[in-house]
Amino acid sequence: MADTFSENDFKWMKRAIELALKGRGYVAPNPLVGCVIVSYDNKVIGEGYHEKYGEAHAEINAINSVKDKSDFVDATMYVTLEPCSHTGKTPSCAKEIVDLPLKRIVIGMEDPNPVVNGSGIEILKNAGSFKVESGCLEQKVSRMNEAFIHYMRFKKPFITLKIAQTADGYVAAPDGNSKWITGEESRKKVHEWRSYYDAVMVGKNTAELDNPKLTVRHVEGRQPLRIVIDGSLGLPEHLNLFCDQHEEKTIVLTHNKEKYDKTADSMLQLLQSDYFRGETMLVRNKEGHVDLEHAIELLGDKQITSILVEAGSQLASAMIRENLVDKLHLFIAPKLLGGGTRSVVGVGIDRMEEVISLHDVSWANCGSDVLLTGYF
Repeated sequence: MADTFSENDFKWMKRAIELALKGRGYVAPNPLVGCVIVSYDNKVIGEGYHEKYGEAHAEINAINSVKDKSDFVDATMYVTLEPCSHTGKTPSCAKEIVDLPLKRIVIGMEDPNPVVNGSGIEILKNAGSFKVESGCLEQKVSRMNEAFIHYMRFKKPFITLKIAQTADGYVAAPDGNSKWITGEESRKKVHEWRSYYDAVMVGKNTAELDNPKLTVRHVEGRQPLRIVIDGSLGLPEHLNLFCDQHEEKTIVLTHNKEKYDKTADSMLQLLQSDYFRGETMLVRNKEGHVDLEHAIELLGDKQITSILVEAGSQLASAMIRENLVDKLHLFIAPKLLGGGTRSVVGVGIDRMEEVISLHDVSWANCGSDVLLTGYF
């Protein structure tokens, strides 16, 4: 770990981070990684980022982008994450780098993946031909890869809860309608987030009342998986989640074993052209509801590393109560509703001493709305 880095180091690592972010939504369960190669006279000679899961890593893309191979002499490579030491879908990046006539390699952070976890840095240091320094803008790099790091540690997806409420604390009108509490800019931001996360999750009430598509429409980006919690397996088949062009991306979580078994065993239904072509997963029953903790574990087993939960008050309360939420996005709209469904209720706190405090909190304007972001 280097004690200090220069302003130039920060400059080029920031550029590597910018490149890495271009892979959002396309590389999971792999991390976001960017790489910049700078010549001895401080000019960029190569750039690259991990563009898609299963394809070349950032370092290889950067190396291949260098037109004149003699420029590698005494150059510095900036890479956001420790080069991998193992051969998986692609060769070991560390072993590809050791033969380059570099002067220095600057790394944002070590790779928490147990099969790497410092071994890539060790390979580079053992090469002995260049200096290796790690920890440049480590906090920024780790925040960028918060979902990957969380998944590596716990083998469970990183959960972000999104809530939109009025200034007086309501998430829906008395009739259950919640369209639209927030403004256009906030809705566009949510679509952007959807394109970054592996999956978007809603509860049964939201699916039935709002009939959401949970697709990316207001921005360009890939479509996420869609998860709906339907404990009784009783949602109507005409909902968008079950019959639009993205229905194969829908996952239904249920605890109704009897109905689940009937659905799974019915070959006739499988042959029907209008049969739901997504996936239904059986989850443990917990007091008449889907066992949320078990559901998150099963989704982690499917290599789903991040989930954006667009919940109503019941699901939001349950997930906070069961300590399943890692991050909160709370939109506050400059509107007064005066009645209806209150924002996040029933988390079981009766005294101020038990209040849940968020950390690393930030505020931002989003059109006419205010966005609070914090971590649990």
